[in-house]
Amino acid sequence: MTIRSTLATLSCVLGPLLALPAAAQTLTLPGEELATVETAQEGVNVTVTAESWNDLGIAIPAFATNADVATPANSSGTGALGVELARVVFNDLRNNGLFRPVGPDSLPRPGYAQITSPAWPTWQGRSAEMLVHGYVRANPDGRLTVGCYLYDVALEDELVREGWVVTPAEWRRAAHKCADLVYSRLSGESPFFDSRIAYIAETGPKDNRIKRLAIMDSDGANHRFITNGQATALTPRYSPDYSRIAYLSYQDGNPRIYVYDIDSGRQTLVTESSNPTFAPRWSPDGRYLLYSMAIAGNTDIYRIPATGGTPQRLTSSPSIEVGGSFSPDGSQIVFESDQSGTQQCYIMNADGSNQRRISFFGGRCATPEWSPRGDQIAFTHIVGDFHIAVMDTRGQGMRTLTNGWQDEAPTWAPNGRIIQFFRSGRGNEDSAIWQVDLTGENERRLNTPLGASDPAWGPVLP
Repeated sequence: MTIRSTLATLSCVLGPLLALPAAAQTLTLPGEELATVETAQEGVNVTVTAESWNDLGIAIPAFATNADVATPANSSGTGALGVELARVVFNDLRNNGLFRPVGPDSLPRPGYAQITSPAWPTWQGRSAEMLVHGYVRANPDGRLTVGCYLYDVALEDELVREGWVVTPAEWRRAAHKCADLVYSRLSGESPFFDSRIAYIAETGPKDNRIKRLAIMDSDGANHRFITNGQATALTPRYSPDYSRIAYLSYQDGNPRIYVYDIDSGRQTLVTESSNPTFAPRWSPDGRYLLYSMAIAGNTDIYRIPATGGTPQRLTSSPSIEVGGSFSPDGSQIVFESDQSGTQQCYIMNADGSNQRRISFFGGRCATPEWSPRGDQIAFTHIVGDFHIAVMDTRGQGMRTLTNGWQDEAPTWAPNGRIIQFFRSGRGNEDSAIWQVDLTGENERRLNTPLGASDPAWGPVLP
């Protein structure tokens, strides 16, 4: 579902802002009738460098409300919802590891009129460098209006504001959009909080696991199962437009690739075979799927229309070629192969031509995934234990990001700055989804109700 959004900001604000949907709706934010272009300072540009991120203190008090009224989003009313909105923004920015935010439970709550007229001495006295103000307002049609403002406390200046009209069920999306706004304005990077993750939920003994397809928000909220576990589900991936999920299903022992339509709940069979089949992956235009299939002991990579049809074989060497991840422009594919004698990473053109090995750094290279920025490839580096690592597209500059005993299957955040993966548990311990940033720091585990594997991070929601 598309969130209805608008940007209501002073025209002199500098820096990259979120693109507006075509069906954006104009909102009147508190104080907008008093705000003119003359009120902002010319030439103000706040872009935080990587070296100073962790020193940037951001105060995020509870969102205000013009009238505390009942809403399906929170049984206690819009006042309590304002606290929850600020908590989501706080947790997004804190868990990202780049900022030093303080959340609503430790801060005074501003009044509705202060949203556009902050009490500067209050925040300067708390050594806040940046201030996030917000509000939530119940509309007569049952929807909610949520506003988000970012201020530079030292300059006593508004940097950016944005507002959204959402259904009560989508209130968390508005909070993620607010966090995205702050992150993008201060870092200069593309946003990623308002996105979702597909993964495989696992239960049962390790020799007889029940594996279900599940989806959740980027912070683990709004969790739901897509399949019932009667057939094993594996390796999900979101389509580029977020409308579908491709995944592998084993039913009656035979592998099938399905495409699940998120809005309708219908799924389409793309291809099935009695031969072992692996890892469907989307092309950037959403028209094709890559997958691997083993025939008579020889495993090759195939391409097939996402609607089904005749597959085209892209590799043909007498070795095992597995995986396949398109470059963002769709011109190349990175994959793994043992044609050199050990499991290594290769790149080929999208038609299968010009295959060449890129990993020459020792150990094995598996499950490569091209960054959405196009500049790096994440992969599983196997050197006894399994680690998540990155390299550039020539195979140079390899860096190990994790040090678990079995970390594998990386998937990129939409902005190409954070990587998720799954970590297998020791003994009877469940596997779990973890994430790490490109510095190799800020590693954390995502909460899931069951064991979790095969994460797939989707693009930012429209």
